Amino acid sequence: MLKEELIKKSPVRILERGIEGGLKSGNIGVIASRKGIGKTSVLVQLALDKLLQGKKVVHVSFTTHTSYVISWYENIFTELTRKRNLENVEDIHDDLVKNRVIMNFNQEGISTEQILRSLGAMIVDGGFKADSVIIDGFDFTRSAPDHLAKVKDFAARMNLEVWYSCTMVGEEPLTDKRNVPVMLREFLDSISVLIVLEPKAEYIHFLVVKDHERMNPEDLSIKLDAKTLLIAET
Repeated sequence: MLKEELIKKSPVRILERGIEGGLKSGNIGVIASRKGIGKTSVLVQLALDKLLQGKKVVHVSFTTHTSYVISWYENIFTELTRKRNLENVEDIHDDLVKNRVIMNFNQEGISTEQILRSLGAMIVDGGFKADSVIIDGFDFTRSAPDHLAKVKDFAARMNLEVWYSCTMVGEEPLTDKRNVPVMLREFLDSISVLIVLEPKAEYIHFLVVKDHERMNPEDLSIKLDAKTLLIAET
């Protein structure tokens, strides 16, 4: 399969069509679930889809070292290329690596402003004109309610779309009557797209809780394969 065909047939296209054409620059999306359900895999696949299109991505990790993040990209890319019989794999892989930057932060002792200054320095001073920022492992329980509002303002100024993961913790029920994770209710106004991953018997269900101005729209026709953790059509 050619790279262009892989992009065209990617389940990410179904995701984009289901959320009003995609997340789009200046907006924040959140993939939420309990621990170990597949959030990082989804974020990496969203990032790889951008990279395959020749766009630049900054991946920010708050929980793991760079080598661990790289292994996620390598494993998902290998699985995708094997499943789709992608041609010129080595050349495509090298291009992806050139267009990706991985940054690590320790959430303890660092402010939102410091994080955004570091990202700005990379994008502006470093000349790395990113299209997307992936933020994995951020602990919303340790964050002020205005954190996402500041990030959204930054994303609008930099023409970025920003995807977060959110690990749902606390006492049951973890979501309210609108399916919004309780721990994200104070952040909801700044979130454009909110997706909750729900484990089923043989797959992981994508539950779209917020799609820009719509709450609980119709389900997407995609799922996460419980074995490969690849996004697939239902």
